[in-house]
Amino acid sequence: MDFRRTAERLLKAFEMEGVRYGLIGGFALGLWGVHRSTVDIDFLVHRDDLPKVDRIMRALGYESRFRSENVSQFTSPLAVFGEVDFLHAFREAAVGMLERAEEREVFSGALTLRVVRPEDLIGLKVQAMTNDERRQAGDLADIEALLDLHGKTVDWERIEGYFALFDGEHLFAALKEKYHG
Repeated sequence: MDFRRTAERLLKAFEMEGVRYGLIGGFALGLWGVHRSTVDIDFLVHRDDLPKVDRIMRALGYESRFRSENVSQFTSPLAVFGEVDFLHAFREAAVGMLERAEEREVFSGALTLRVVRPEDLIGLKVQAMTNDERRQAGDLADIEALLDLHGKTVDWERIEGYFALFDGEHLFAALKEKYHG
């Protein structure tokens, strides 16, 4: 996948259609300083914008691979444009993540996009590892890497709330002690 070409095409269309989005996943982690490999692009989008997203993806040649209440996955028949996944924001916590997303420059300033904040990425990781314990080691490593870099500036109360939603208060306490002091 050519991340730059794919992002340029998507962001131009999102802007034209007024899609409320925030970058999430591995690409977003990289923009917050946590580098790891990724093979797709992941976005959080407002559920009310899904008809626009569907139109955009079809117009760009993507095929719908999967759709549920919570997620949509699209694949391009051209490997250069790869897979794009969308998490649907409709619950209060996820809509708040979209509202807090920050603009960040990528590709040496050639492109600006909205990226979900580190504490909100942590919230998504907590949910993912709760939903699938096979993800726990990788997601916990991502959480610790984010806290190692941003532990002094994140909203710890927000992070605590995410852990509390999934009965993770014990893990939260250990992480806060290690990264916040």
